[in-house]
Amino acid sequence: MIAESAEKGRRGRGEELYHREAQRITGFGLNRSAHSTIVGAAPEGASDPQAAARAVREMFTSIAPRYDLLNHLLSCNVDRMWWRKTARRFAAVLSRPEANVLDLCCGTGDMTFALLRQAGKSGGRILGADFSHAMLQRASAKSVGTALRWVEADALRLPFPGEQFDVVTTAFGFRNLADYDAGLREMVRVLGPKGECGILDFGEPRGMAGKFYRIYFKRVLPVIGTMISGVRGPYAYLPSSVERFPEPAEMLERMRAAGFREVSWTPYTLGIAGLYWGRK
Repeated sequence: MIAESAEKGRRGRGEELYHREAQRITGFGLNRSAHSTIVGAAPEGASDPQAAARAVREMFTSIAPRYDLLNHLLSCNVDRMWWRKTARRFAAVLSRPEANVLDLCCGTGDMTFALLRQAGKSGGRILGADFSHAMLQRASAKSVGTALRWVEADALRLPFPGEQFDVVTTAFGFRNLADYDAGLREMVRVLGPKGECGILDFGEPRGMAGKFYRIYFKRVLPVIGTMISGVRGPYAYLPSSVERFPEPAEMLERMRAAGFREVSWTPYTLGIAGLYWGRK
C-alpha cells in the first residue's frame, strides 16, 4: 500500500508538472482521451491499454540508468547515424528561429539532441516529452547549458492545444504506444498546417540480412541487454514489439487515415530501421 501510494503521488506530481509546463507554453491545459482495446504495444500480461502503458513505463524506468550505454552498444553505434539522418530530414524547418518542434517518447533525449544540433544556435524551440520520469531525469541532466526543455507527458493525451508545432518526431518510441492510431491522431492534432512528422522505428529486413537480423534480435540482443541492465523483461519484449508493429504499407495507410495528406517511408540500414514521414 505504501508503494502504491508513493507511485500515485509520483504520477500526480508528474502530471501536475507537465500540466504547468503546457500552460506556461500555450496557456491551455490537458486534453484527455480514453481507449478501451489494445491496438498497439502489448507487453506480456497487459489486458488493456492502461495496463500496457503501465507495463511500458515500468520497463523503461527499470532500464533508464543504462539505457544510453545499451542503445549504443547493441546497435554498434548505428543508432547515432539514424538520429542524424532523421534530423537532417527536417533541416529547413529546424533552422527557422520561430519554429516549434516536439520530440515525443524522447527517452533520455538522443533524438532531441540530434534535432538541437541540426537546428544550430539560431534554430527553433525544441521540446522533449516522455511519460517516464526516470528517463526525463537523465535527459534533463544531459541538457544542462542548452535551450532544450522537457515535459512529462503521455503521447496519447498530449497537454497542448491544436496546431502548436511545426515538426513532431519520435524515435523508437511510437512502437511502444498502446494505441497506434490514437498516437497518430494526436500528432496530427498538435501539428500546424503543413506541419511534418517523423517516426523513426525498427523494421524487419528481408532476405539473408533479415535472417541474420532475426538471430541477433531474438537470441543475442536479449541476452546481452539482460546481462548489462540486470533486467530481463524489456529486452525480451523488444523483438515481440517489432513483430507486432505494422508493416510499412499498413503504417502509411494508418497515417493517411489519421489525417496526413502526404506520407512516405525511407528504410535505413537494409530496413533494420526506417523513417515514416508525414505532412499534415
